[in-house]
Amino acid sequence: MFTGIIETLGRVEEVAESGTNRSFWIQSPITQELKVDQSVAHNGVCLTVEAIAGDRYQVTAVQETLQKTTLSTWQQDTQVNLERSLLPSSRLDGHFVQGHVDTTGVCTSITNKEGSWELVFSFPEQFAALVIEKGSICINGVSLTAFNVTTSSLTVAIIPYTWEHTNLQYLQVGDAVNLEFDMVGKYILRNKTLLN
Repeated sequence: MFTGIIETLGRVEEVAESGTNRSFWIQSPITQELKVDQSVAHNGVCLTVEAIAGDRYQVTAVQETLQKTTLSTWQQDTQVNLERSLLPSSRLDGHFVQGHVDTTGVCTSITNKEGSWELVFSFPEQFAALVIEKGSICINGVSLTAFNVTTSSLTVAIIPYTWEHTNLQYLQVGDAVNLEFDMVGKYILRNKTLLN
């Protein structure tokens, strides 16, 4: 379980294929604090630390993860948002994030508001019921508030701190991002569907 409050950026140093899996060696300032078997969110995707060597660690994404996220596009020098799992004693500064990405979206607009940035993302219409005005959305692992919501797009505002400390600053129009919709909304929608 995560909160969507990014701790630091990591950098992909090496990518290897093994059957339908892809393994990544990631250099990170928090590597020395990690241990094998620990869960870490990478652009919002929960992956397990498999090995540690110096300031690098290894994770692997299976076919299901590669199909539903942007991890299949990662290459050497890709910048990745990192967050370690939630401690029971931590403050919940973002919202409940599982690290189970639902789908990808596409950045369609970036506007510098001279003090903040507004980013617009499109997403598949089948997920429209899971996005509400002023509701929580996790984009590349970052907990954000959606507004100007339509059936296939949403807007988020990025404050300077978040812009400077996440890989959202590197996005360009047309780039894909990982989206995880609010867990509470998913349960409500499923219960409503089952009751009808």
